[in-house]
Amino acid sequence: MNAIEVNQGDSPIVLGLPHTGTHIPDVVSAKLNARGKGLDDTDWHIHELYDGLLEGATTVRAMFHRYVIDANRDPSGASLYPGQNTTGLVPLTDFDGNDIWDRPPSDSEIEERRLTFHAPYHAALEAELARVRDIHGVAILYDCHSIRSVIPYLFEGTLPDFNIGTNLGTTCDPAIESAVAEICAGAEGYSSVINGRFKGGWTTRHYGQPGSGIHAIQMELAQSTYLTDEAAPWEYDAAKAARLRPILKQILTKLADMAPTLGGNT
Repeated sequence: MNAIEVNQGDSPIVLGLPHTGTHIPDVVSAKLNARGKGLDDTDWHIHELYDGLLEGATTVRAMFHRYVIDANRDPSGASLYPGQNTTGLVPLTDFDGNDIWDRPPSDSEIEERRLTFHAPYHAALEAELARVRDIHGVAILYDCHSIRSVIPYLFEGTLPDFNIGTNLGTTCDPAIESAVAEICAGAEGYSSVINGRFKGGWTTRHYGQPGSGIHAIQMELAQSTYLTDEAAPWEYDAAKAARLRPILKQILTKLADMAPTLGGNT
């Protein structure tokens, strides 16, 4: 199967989907333990949740699982959140801090995976952002994520429903952050936060360069907003999704409408 799936559109919006893939090559799967093979840390069904919300949106999706290599981590291996529990370029534990490998990958194996999976994903994403910017003079990367709402190893308490990440306002025009925050704050029955526990992963931080005409924002959704239960078998809840999707559609539509006001390359 292809490691990357790209669907080109003519909107100024590019959706990044780095964590929805579940493919693991046999040679990698053979080294995972039983817990690792459960793939618990997948952004379950996020591609389905966002499907069809914005006509013309480009999507770039990693089909490989984050346990193979994490497409939203710095390829150098540097931590996104120094001093806090997190997972790395190739995770050694799951989000609960449990080992996931019988045979952890060597440095050479990690480098091979970086070249085979991580680099092609970002080559595709970079190419699509450049293509969209060439069309509109601006591109907005909306990085799509989800996570369980209660994970004591990573954060205290219960995560808000909408977790907006702009690396403290540096990855996009302030109007983008404000527009998304306003829609989320006005969504009845949902909670939200800006740059809380999740401030945007490597993708958002790397590509979000407003001065060059590329803006980036990350949305980390609590999985309780669209899954039946935050546990295996990780079932998509159509009723919950039907309530959530109009809010996500409103966000994406607003960003697409805003794009002409953001100016072109500088």
